[in-house]
Amino acid sequence: MGWFWADQPKSVAPHPIPKSGATPPPACPMHEKNVTSPTPTPSACPVKSTNHPLFNQPSPPNAQQSSPPAEAPRSESQSTLSKLNPLNYMPNLSNARPADSPQSISLPLSRESSSIPRGDSDSNWEYPSPQQMYNAMLRKGYNDTPADAVESMVAVHNFLNEGAWVEIQTWERIFSPGLSQAWTTCLSGEEGIAREQAKRDFLAARREALNLPPAEDPLPQPRLLRFQGRPQEPTPKARILTYLGQMFPNSFGNEPPFDRHDWYVARQRPDGSVKEVRYVIDYYSGGVQSTGEPVFYLDIRPALDTPTAAAERIMRWGGDVWHRASGASVRAEAAKKAAEEKSSGKS
Repeated sequence: MGWFWADQPKSVAPHPIPKSGATPPPACPMHEKNVTSPTPTPSACPVKSTNHPLFNQPSPPNAQQSSPPAEAPRSESQSTLSKLNPLNYMPNLSNARPADSPQSISLPLSRESSSIPRGDSDSNWEYPSPQQMYNAMLRKGYNDTPADAVESMVAVHNFLNEGAWVEIQTWERIFSPGLSQAWTTCLSGEEGIAREQAKRDFLAARREALNLPPAEDPLPQPRLLRFQGRPQEPTPKARILTYLGQMFPNSFGNEPPFDRHDWYVARQRPDGSVKEVRYVIDYYSGGVQSTGEPVFYLDIRPALDTPTAAAERIMRWGGDVWHRASGASVRAEAAKKAAEEKSSGKS
């Protein structure tokens, strides 16, 4: 679900939704121009998993299939990995409509820029055009994908990626200053973290309404270096939750995630140094609302690659548990009510 398109990669750092009739899901708990993947700009991902809510069963092997655009002959000595874009581990795909494409309508070729900064340039990643998305589906054998549904798929795809990046930014804002400062933030619980984010969003919207330049953020912003789709490799957490769902279906969902992605993020530290942090994203389908709109849930957290990453996950979870168990939210609400009563008494 989380792909961008990357064209010919540049030097890579070391180790409003498309205008379509589709409406992205109302809530989500979640490539460069002219070429086919990020700039390279990595592209969107054709749906591979049978659990994916937008999955279309591939046609039988003997069904007529369209061939991808012809490519220049390559040396047989080249490995498979050498043919993939290192920014998204995907082959470059054309943004043009193949001559033998089974699509019944023409799809837009324009690509929407995301809000996600690239790690190899000052620009942002770009999302695939509907035509690129359709070409990717054909390449994977999904020849029966309705062409008129592709724009909706791109809209949902972009919406989920934007939601994923917002959550990653939240993690980075908490932990990039260091663990000691992060613990103070975590003690306010998820409620306090969400409240601070709401304040920042309100102030940013207010400045925009007054035609003022954006306020300078004291914290350096993270950047997305590269990413990799791994739908056939469930995370340990996803495996455990699936198992619990089979054992206790009334308490846990038993449907596994329909996709999994690893995003490699450049964390900007206060001292100016940069640290690469891998984030794991599990994509879950939340069913369909009464309005017919699909709902998705994204489980995003730092991968347990280092002791620091493990500490970050424990601190955020533990801080929220302590905040609720200690009655901090109740005390805060009581203090707020007392302040309001005192203010009204003076007036």
